[in-house]
Amino acid sequence: MTPSTNPNKERIEKLIASRKKHRKSLTVSYLVDAISNGNTQALSETITLLESTNFKDYNKAQEVIKQLIPKTGQSIRIGITGVPGVGKSTFIESFGTYLINQGKRVAVLAIDPSSEKSSGSILGDKTRMSTLSANPNAYIRPSATGGSLGGVARKTRESILLCEAAGFNVVLIETVGVGQSEIAVHSMTDFFLLLMLAGAGDELQGIKRGIMEMADTILISKADGENVKKANIARLEYKNALHLFPPNDNNWIPKVETLSSYDNHGIEKCWRIITEFEKQTKSNGFFMLNRNQQQKYWMNETLKERILNDFFKNDTFKQLISQTEKDLVNGKLTSFQAAEYIYNQFKVKQQNDI
Repeated sequence: MTPSTNPNKERIEKLIASRKKHRKSLTVSYLVDAISNGNTQALSETITLLESTNFKDYNKAQEVIKQLIPKTGQSIRIGITGVPGVGKSTFIESFGTYLINQGKRVAVLAIDPSSEKSSGSILGDKTRMSTLSANPNAYIRPSATGGSLGGVARKTRESILLCEAAGFNVVLIETVGVGQSEIAVHSMTDFFLLLMLAGAGDELQGIKRGIMEMADTILISKADGENVKKANIARLEYKNALHLFPPNDNNWIPKVETLSSYDNHGIEKCWRIITEFEKQTKSNGFFMLNRNQQQKYWMNETLKERILNDFFKNDTFKQLISQTEKDLVNGKLTSFQAAEYIYNQFKVKQQNDI
């Protein structure tokens, strides 16, 4: 069978054409109204437009966000991180179900690692949160990094706004726990939760001190069965370690508790801690100050991204970089001299354009 007559290929091409046609039919006004009424299908469609590399799709999503801005900002944004295997997804399923039983609507945005070959998500959060994903008051959306954490983090930040406009009053952002994604998620959330394992050899090394300093609460997970004793010992060790860190700007003293998603131990207490944190930071003014600082941060990050994209897509500079790389590998220039030369040419072009 030749490729041109391959029925699977034809079916896929028809499906792609159908999706493109459907996407074009989605007007901004329809998406705005549908999301405002809590339509999760419209929410997913808009996030897909937001993630699209098509300029028209992206602009349409931006217009939807612009019109929905007055409906945003009413949620508590919670970042959740921890090393792979710590039980983040199990915790989120138990925690999300608990919140829904308390009358909340819960959105979960997961920044996933990606396949180097396909750039596709490899965690499959909906599969690992089967009960929560089937609940009509929950919404789960994984976003593959595709090798570009900055881009997906910015789109996650915008997806938070869309989820809030759709009426989700608790937004959970899960990180992979294996790199810089924690810093990105910390810069878009109100409360940062770190899950740790007992007996994993990390205690008192202050593992990843920077991440511990960002945490508003540390939960020692899998505190059930024979692991309860280890979890309680780890809790005391982490609690003592946190006293060595400088005080936070929000005057909040980070908590350390044990958790078992298996028997729901610690789930209710975790929510009480978060509501206590929200109350305290709103009363001392830090809550809105932090959100305003985050707005400025993402404006600057987006500006940097746009400038860099324009620079590296410019044909003149693409050619200049290619030529300079030859001098670099031939030993005629150091890396720093090469960068300085390209930057000086960029400044010359700017002056000439003026």
